Parts: sequence; C-alpha cells; structure tokens
Amino acid sequence: MLTDEYRYKILKLVQEKPDISQRELAKALGISLGKTNYCLKALVEVGLLKVSNFRNSQNKLAYMYVLTPTGIEQKAAVTINFLKEKIKEYQQLASEIETLRHEVASDVEE
Repeated sequence: MLTDEYRYKILKLVQEKPDISQRELAKALGISLGKTNYCLKALVEVGLLKVSNFRNSQNKLAYMYVLTPTGIEQKAAVTINFLKEKIKEYQQLASEIETLRHEVASDVEE
C-alpha cells in the first residue's frame, strides 16, 4: 500500500530531480527497488506522475518522472496531511518525554 509518507517523499524527490533513477529513489526512501517500482507505477496509474524516456549521459535508456498538474495539487494536499501526522507524533513524543522526566525526577528524590 502506498502511504501518505511515501507518496509525499516520492513526489518531493521527483519534483526536485525528475531524472532520478528508481535505484536512487529506493535508496533515498530506504525501501526495495521492487517497492519503489510499485509505488511509481501506482502514482502513474492515478495520474500524479507521467513518465518519459530519454537517453542519459551513458547512452542508456532512462526515465524522467514529471508531476502532472493533478500531482502538484496532490503533493500540496499530502504535504499538509504528512505535516499533521508528524506534528501529532511530535506532540505524543514530547508528552512521553515529559512523563519520563517526571519519573526520573521522582526516583532521584526518593
């Protein structure tokens, strides 16, 4: 399944470097090449990305990924959702850290 996190990261990386290879994308995402291929195909199928062929400097056939207008809109929406998730995670972590600090302070006083 293509999560908002992967959707956000892929769209961001592709927008920054349209000629990024699947191998580079997989490495940047920390996922397998197969999962990267699956994610890219899913984004192409729903119309967020389009793919074009080109010859790279080593005379090999390569692909260029371009965000479609829908992809650009979707990237903005998914960025907001991803940010909300990360803020929620941060707040939960900050609360947990504060609880641990109080526990440590209580243990030290005893």
